[in-house]
Amino acid sequence: MHSRFRPADLRRDFTASLVVFLVAVPLCVGVAVASGVPAELGLVTGIVGGLVVGLLPGSSLQVSGPAAGLTVLVYEAVQTHGLGTLGVIVLASGAIQLALGFLGFGRWFRAISVAVVQGMLAGIGLVLILGQSYAMAGLKAPSSGLDKIAGLPGLVGDIAADRDALSAFALGAGTIAVLVLWKKLPARISGIVPAPLVAVALATAATALFSLKVAKVEVKGLLEAIQPPGVDAFSELGNVALLGTVLAFTLIASAESLFSAAAVDRMHDGPRTDYDKELMAQGAGNAVCGLLGALPMTAVIVRSAANVQAGARTKASRVLHGAWLLLFAALLPAALGVIPIAALAGVLVHAGCKLVPVRELVPLWREHRGEAVVLAVTAIAIVTTNMFEGVLIGLLLAVAKTAWTISHIQMNVKDDETGPIHVRLTGNATFLRLPHMLDTLEALPKDRPIELDLSGLRHLDHACLTALTNWADRHNEEGTDPVRMSGKVASAVG
Repeated sequence: MHSRFRPADLRRDFTASLVVFLVAVPLCVGVAVASGVPAELGLVTGIVGGLVVGLLPGSSLQVSGPAAGLTVLVYEAVQTHGLGTLGVIVLASGAIQLALGFLGFGRWFRAISVAVVQGMLAGIGLVLILGQSYAMAGLKAPSSGLDKIAGLPGLVGDIAADRDALSAFALGAGTIAVLVLWKKLPARISGIVPAPLVAVALATAATALFSLKVAKVEVKGLLEAIQPPGVDAFSELGNVALLGTVLAFTLIASAESLFSAAAVDRMHDGPRTDYDKELMAQGAGNAVCGLLGALPMTAVIVRSAANVQAGARTKASRVLHGAWLLLFAALLPAALGVIPIAALAGVLVHAGCKLVPVRELVPLWREHRGEAVVLAVTAIAIVTTNMFEGVLIGLLLAVAKTAWTISHIQMNVKDDETGPIHVRLTGNATFLRLPHMLDTLEALPKDRPIELDLSGLRHLDHACLTALTNWADRHNEEGTDPVRMSGKVASAVG
């Protein structure tokens, strides 16, 4: 943040790093458990995010680690291709990010429709809420989004009929309640300890105090959990389905990281993010995570906001947070084994709720109805299909919506009922507006001369040019004066 070192900055960074560390621990573990991988792998990704990405240029204050936004995709990848292949997918995604950043594509990720990104996050949030609702009760969630929705009545029945499921669900619900209520306490209390840590600690204490029979996090140990991908796993890169997963990882992780960078830049008045360097930093982090067989990483807005709000001044805070995660994972791995999974599920349900932009939907519908439709369709598509197909559907819809919006054409008809009929076209004549254009022209009198002025058109595509020519030929066959076209089009495809 400053051009020269100041002791006051180090004190601020040290304090901020502890806050971020306390926020990161439950989230790293929770994301890993929800992704179907050992809890320690979430910590490994958090460590790499601090010690590797934290040292690299790009964004000074944003913090990287495992993100709830990739949980659904990682779970699908592990279930489909196996845990041994996860490292290859993450490594390949990191290599692509490095290449894209080197080639200067980082800034272009900002051109992705905001509605698609919001819809992507909303869809992820809905899938998280649905899936982790089952985990809160200690039950296995159905595989597809539609099955999760259809199974909700059965879930309620199982919770009501099974005492252990009821205990677990109450523990998860209590965790969510603490997360919601903690922020309502005075800042002198809520600002000292992060809400996720308090919620998980209270749930763990309640489990021990009341001897609740609920599932807890399985602990392997840091070194045992790390499984670099074998040579055989790299042969899977010839699998088309796996390549689709790699592209989905790359797109979502890059977009989420760079949108997070833009949000963090609005929180402070220091140096702005270099998007190409940040993309390369994320790529380097994911490459290392892939080599270690860990979870993919993105820049995470929750930890980044905590970093800024805690008073961080330089990148030292995020590097130190990685060091604290490493010490915790190396010295206190057994501490993970007492954490109830229901509590972590509650943390992720709460995180999923924050990903769904409920408050923004009504204003967006009033002011930009098309954007609201893109957002909703993207989210629903992710829930009903999968992450990659849902985002692809959203992008295609956004492109179609933009094409429809810019292909606006106006037709001004002047008829004094004595001389020729004058028709002036302005705007962009594309095939999307062809029905409207032909309806107007074909409604003109067939026994009158017509002058067609095309000088107001910025673009005339081949379909419209052909349609205009055919219409003029049909009109001329009626025996009237030929249709006269005038004006040079700025851009014509003929």
